[in-house]
Amino acid sequence: MKILVACEYSGVVRDAFIKRGHDVISCDILPTDVPGPHYQGDVLDIINDGWDLMIAHPPCTYLSNAGARHLYPKGVLNQDRLQKGMEAKEFFMALINAPIPKICVENPIPSTIYELPKYTQYIEPYEFGHPFKKRTCLWLKNLPPLMATMLVCRTESTKIPGNWFNKGGKDRQKNRAKTFQGIADAMAQQWG
Repeated sequence: MKILVACEYSGVVRDAFIKRGHDVISCDILPTDVPGPHYQGDVLDIINDGWDLMIAHPPCTYLSNAGARHLYPKGVLNQDRLQKGMEAKEFFMALINAPIPKICVENPIPSTIYELPKYTQYIEPYEFGHPFKKRTCLWLKNLPPLMATMLVCRTESTKIPGNWFNKGGKDRQKNRAKTFQGIADAMAQQWG
């Protein structure tokens, strides 16, 4: 299968599908973190290149419900933030409506102000072998829901203290954007 992994520089999802024998390329405006097939540039430049499956991870900074508080600082609508959110929605919709037979677009729970389509399902890392909570929504086109592969009981003794992937610093956004290996492996196994 010919697969595009859009907006991914970590190579995690790309490499999970490569291990299963697929023709896969990741694409991002950033260079890849690990060697492998990667197009550095705008995914819209290659979106019409005859892909069978696309898994997309568009930026969520302006669409996420977590960022909604920045829309109304001091009770006044931030027009610049709203405009950036509308541009992010346009990009999101270009991915979801791409001429590719099978599509998965993932993002956190979106802010209602942008009126994104309803997501198909949400998943959690603890359903795929990681003792963490980080709700991720999946919008699916011609793909079955992703099934949990390894439930991890999140008792007090198995929880990782703190919000480990949300630490500050220059790599904060990169750390949060990286797909958990168990989720990437499940995608490759179930959709490949």
